[in-house]
Amino acid sequence: QVQVAESGGGLVQAGGSLRLSCAVVGNDFSINSGGWYRQGPGNQREWVASITSGGATAYADSVKGRFTISRDTAKNTLSLQMNNLKPEDTDVYFCKAVRIRLGRPPYDVWGQGTQVTVSS
Repeated sequence: QVQVAESGGGLVQAGGSLRLSCAVVGNDFSINSGGWYRQGPGNQREWVASITSGGATAYADSVKGRFTISRDTAKNTLSLQMNNLKPEDTDVYFCKAVRIRLGRPPYDVWGQGTQVTVSS
């Protein structure tokens, strides 16, 4: 069952910007940590950015300086601000959140993905 959902994808020209958002379906849990991934050429999804429960962020070299991941605790959302987009950024982007429940180990939950297309 889908537990998080992405929005904000679309078509943009090279050099443009998009902001992706990730929200919990039904607001059933709180997003404390997670990240953004894109499909990439293979079966293994390519890591793009992550944020820890303490707010520390990290980025793949390919997007460093252009993308910013953030968490809005009040809105319970995870966002990815993408600036200076390049055609090679074209992909399906996925949100991953870590769900923490009392009495159970934490586990990853994934959205269905949102398409980002950057034209040259």
